[in-house]
Amino acid sequence: MRVEPAAARHRDSSALDPYRPWLNAAAIYNLVAGAAVVFAPTLYFRIVHIPPPNYLPLWQVVGMFVLVYSPGYWWASRDPVAHSHLVLIGLLGKILGPIGFAWSAWTGQLPMVFGVILITNDLVWWPAFITFVTKAARLSGGWRVYLLGG
Repeated sequence: MRVEPAAARHRDSSALDPYRPWLNAAAIYNLVAGAAVVFAPTLYFRIVHIPPPNYLPLWQVVGMFVLVYSPGYWWASRDPVAHSHLVLIGLLGKILGPIGFAWSAWTGQLPMVFGVILITNDLVWWPAFITFVTKAARLSGGWRVYLLGG
């Protein structure tokens, strides 16, 4: 089954334009938050008053992952239809991150206070990202087409 890209079918669509400010904000947030973890890896641990992990480079890798999303959100802000799948990938991370934290907290591997970071990293973005992806799927012709890359 050949799926025509959404950008080709809906190049003139402005339905996703209201999300541009959110995507710009996400790009800036990920740039700043990711860089902070990479270049000041103990900062968050000092803020929440817990000892940093023994292997800070692993935490810095998390910062790199956050940082890497920044250009994706920026590209999506420039052309939301063409780059809507980047937002879907970001949303998956914003859903899986809290699930991973919940498991780690439940099993005693992380203190609950560590989860404060989920508010700004993940939860605040859910409403905009979920509605964006839902509209993008509709513009693509439905979830099946969208998830197949259309």
